[in-house]
Amino acid sequence: MTVRWRTARETGPPSAAAEPAEPEPAEAGTAGRVPGLADEPARGNGAIWRRPDPWRNAFFAVLAVALLAVAAWAVLGSSLLAVRHVQVTGNHLVPAAEVRAVAQIRTGTPLARVNTGAAARRVEQIGPVLSATVSRSWPNTIVIRITERTPALAVALAGGGYALIDPHGVVVRSAAHPPAGMPLLTTPPTVLRGSPGIMAAATVLRHLPAALRTLVRSVSAVSASTASASAVTLHLAHGITVVWGGPGQAARKTEVLDSLLRTHARYYDVSDPADAVTQG
Repeated sequence: MTVRWRTARETGPPSAAAEPAEPEPAEAGTAGRVPGLADEPARGNGAIWRRPDPWRNAFFAVLAVALLAVAAWAVLGSSLLAVRHVQVTGNHLVPAAEVRAVAQIRTGTPLARVNTGAAARRVEQIGPVLSATVSRSWPNTIVIRITERTPALAVALAGGGYALIDPHGVVVRSAAHPPAGMPLLTTPPTVLRGSPGIMAAATVLRHLPAALRTLVRSVSAVSASTASASAVTLHLAHGITVVWGGPGQAARKTEVLDSLLRTHARYYDVSDPADAVTQG
């Protein structure tokens, strides 16, 4: 005998949920649209496309021009970035007030309008000034940096006192007496500035060993108007004369002179170190 068991699903009435739901009729004008997206604009690559707004673009363009105009006015025409201070550095021989006067930088001038190159050239016309640089330090300061000339020789003045000159023959300052250790230039040329003789004498002194340099009391150089403008003669302590010649071969001449000084002569000529001469 065969017994067949039936489950509730097999024996019970069919469930209403199992019956397929009939689709609701679409509203007019919505046929073919995906539910939930009916009111959204079309998308492309995930971004919402909007039509360009010409008024918006024009607004930002005008704003950018206005900002540039304000910036230009602030830099070139406003007192916000104008000169209020002129700072001078590196000066020891020249008063800062003189430097400011010669630089001709007026307070209240916009920093951007200051001609720094022209101001530097004017400052360099001051005798003791070797070089000058002029720069802006925002927001309100101009800085003038000076490198002063270094005196190398003293020249006796006709009216008394001495002119202290640098290796280019430029008068750095005047003094009642030469500074200690500064040699006197004897028989100076008529025109000091740019004299080859003065430059040669200063070069020779610069390359002398310190021990020999302290013995030099005065120095002479052939005038620039002669054929041998670089012939230098050193006058040492105790009346010793050394004919050095030109600035070349400084190391060899120093070596030869160091050996000859042991002879205790009064005159030495090392202008040609290969054929040195002593007398006295």
